[in-house]
Amino acid sequence: MNRFGERFTMTTYGESHGKAIGCVLDGVPAGLEIDEAYIQRELDRRRPGQNEFATARKESDTVEILSGVFEGLSTGTPIMMVIYNTDQKSGDYSNVKDIFRPGHADFTYFHKFGLRDYRGGGRSSARETAARVAGGAVAKLMLSKLGITFHSGISAIHGIEANVLDFTYPSNSPIYALDASVEEAQKSAILEAKNRHDSVGGVATLKISGLPIGLGEGLYYKLDAILASAMMGINAVKAVEIGDGIHSAELLASQNNDPITANGFKTNHSGGILGGMSNGDDIICKVHFKPTPSIFIDQESINTSGENVHVSLKGRHDPCVAIRGSIVVESMAALVIADMTLLNMGRTMKGIQGYYQ
Repeated sequence: MNRFGERFTMTTYGESHGKAIGCVLDGVPAGLEIDEAYIQRELDRRRPGQNEFATARKESDTVEILSGVFEGLSTGTPIMMVIYNTDQKSGDYSNVKDIFRPGHADFTYFHKFGLRDYRGGGRSSARETAARVAGGAVAKLMLSKLGITFHSGISAIHGIEANVLDFTYPSNSPIYALDASVEEAQKSAILEAKNRHDSVGGVATLKISGLPIGLGEGLYYKLDAILASAMMGINAVKAVEIGDGIHSAELLASQNNDPITANGFKTNHSGGILGGMSNGDDIICKVHFKPTPSIFIDQESINTSGENVHVSLKGRHDPCVAIRGSIVVESMAALVIADMTLLNMGRTMKGIQGYYQ
């Protein structure tokens, strides 16, 4: 499936080394001001080739809106956006066109579809996430009208964890660090792995603020379940935690429950979600990324004929995919929340009557 969402939907298209990638958004309410400069700024945050902590691939990631916008406003019809690929080096992958790269989707894609786009992973490449950032930017524009905001950053690199979560700091950090006190250690871990032709994993932490109470659809379309699904759909993500996450299993209920007062919740162990619905507090979500599987160390594998081989990769790759992945985390969360706000509008007769009267 290449489509995401129920009411606010996104379909992405394109491959890493194809002519272009992009997305089609449907369900965007008419009359939304579409700030193209803002959409481009969001893409610039994820853009490759900006520093030594990212892949050297040089893509401008310039977005072009092809439909659904007239005189700066959404028309209510599908919004189609395209981002042309300009710096493909498909020849870097010619030596692995018949070899499955360890840690990549080559093996499963080949066995599912019976053919192989070996150029940078084709459709399974993280290059596709640029389209998600473009779609998420439109969702953010819509949600900003409701006072809902999104912030993210890197809370851990290779086990070096932040002591504080300062969501104002990532804009000043080349690795989007949340804690200045451990930033240098995290940067050193990335560069040390890069110099060894290896890579490291990391954790991105997301905060969503300004949510109304009640977003989420109960048993089978819970807000936390759909958020987790959206995050697990991002390349290289292996685990997702909401609120205290796995630490909750270590606590007593008396420690884990969030006391409620007339002024709101005293604590936020739940991460802003109860019973699958937003409770009005900040949503806190931790997203764990594995190390980038493309490394320049000799590895064992097999080829498409099932023969044992050794593979040595070439190309340009992120030494820590979590860094740019943190922007994708924000974008996917915005798409989820935009969808949930539209789904929530018709849940009461009062809401329906208020619209039609």
